[in-house]
Amino acid sequence: MTQRHGEPSVRRAIVSGSVFEERIGYARAVVDGDRVHVSGTTGFDYASMTISEDVVEQAGQCLRNIGAALAEAGCTFGDVVRVRYLLPAREDFEPCWPVLRRAFGEVRPAATMMVCGLADERMRIEIEVDARRGPVGPGSGLRIEAVEVDRGEDGDAMVEEWRYVHNEVVPPAAMGPQEARERAARYRLANAYLGDVLVGCSTVRPPEGEERVATVIARVLPAFRGRGIGAALYEAGMARARALGAGAVETVVLAANGDGLRFAEGRGFVERDRYVLDGESDEWVDLRLAATPS
Repeated sequence: MTQRHGEPSVRRAIVSGSVFEERIGYARAVVDGDRVHVSGTTGFDYASMTISEDVVEQAGQCLRNIGAALAEAGCTFGDVVRVRYLLPAREDFEPCWPVLRRAFGEVRPAATMMVCGLADERMRIEIEVDARRGPVGPGSGLRIEAVEVDRGEDGDAMVEEWRYVHNEVVPPAAMGPQEARERAARYRLANAYLGDVLVGCSTVRPPEGEERVATVIARVLPAFRGRGIGAALYEAGMARARALGAGAVETVVLAANGDGLRFAEGRGFVERDRYVLDGESDEWVDLRLAATPS
């Protein structure tokens, strides 16, 4: 959840399933407004509670565990501002540098390395990070890529990513793989990524009818809202609609999606209709952009 202007800071705990969190009484990460604090994290695979004997493999698992916590908090490694490394043996640190550089080499957070004992003798490295959820946009780690079904396995993977976001944001309209592929063949679909993390998707339906009405829909996973991702998806979708010669632009939002309605209304869309599809109970809202797209 993102803090809005004038609202108190929102605090939320994230747990990973580690038995240590339950036994000791702490969270894997805490989201406090736009700040995210990830606890010291070791190389345990939390699903099996096993740990490698190799320090480099432990470092890699540490980062996977941290990456999962950051994603749940609506962040990526690109948002990390400070990292702390704790190791019982200083000579173990340098072998881990290549793994650590892959995560932080472009980010360049403030960093500290300390030699100290850890809670379990099997642990050879522990990593703690702090991150900040700030605005993002093209050029700051955000990529918007068209879904192209003719790219073989890569295209299939992108369709599945688009379908995942669609179904997470509008579960009442959840679709299967074949329906998503058919949608990709008819409409312009795109996915949004922060680094390598999937954060949103969009749909542009080509202009139809005498008014040449196009439909532009931007969807952002809830954890990543409030960071400018929806705005970037919307602008890219609007550019596509204009290129197709749209005379008017509409969008459709699930009525229960308050964030989506506020986003659309904030960009000049005006409600035209509310309805419930036959055999369903969820309400939908059709909106049209008040001004002609230019």
